[in-house]
Amino acid sequence: MDRKQLLFVCSRNQWRSPTAAALFTDSDLYTAKSAGTSDRARIKITPGLINWADRIFVMEKRHAAILQQKYPDLMAEKSIVTLHISDDYQYMDPELIEILESRLAEYLI
Repeated sequence: MDRKQLLFVCSRNQWRSPTAAALFTDSDLYTAKSAGTSDRARIKITPGLINWADRIFVMEKRHAAILQQKYPDLMAEKSIVTLHISDDYQYMDPELIEILESRLAEYLI
């Protein structure tokens, strides 16, 4: 069985989306990557990353809006989920991990 490919997107790809991707490091079901929408992102979102993903999770509504504005053709065929997680956490913050696990549960096996 092929692993599902998950892409997590936040602003600067510093805290939230890398934490989310790290949750799937040892997963047999999923492969995860992360990227940011900002020009200052550690890893910037690209058409290649969008094409790679089976499902895209964004932390805030504005991230979804940016993706749809910059890549309307690519995003038209993608499943995108807004997790509604504000930029209040550090990398691997236990509270952030708990929120991510809770909000992702309904979308993942």
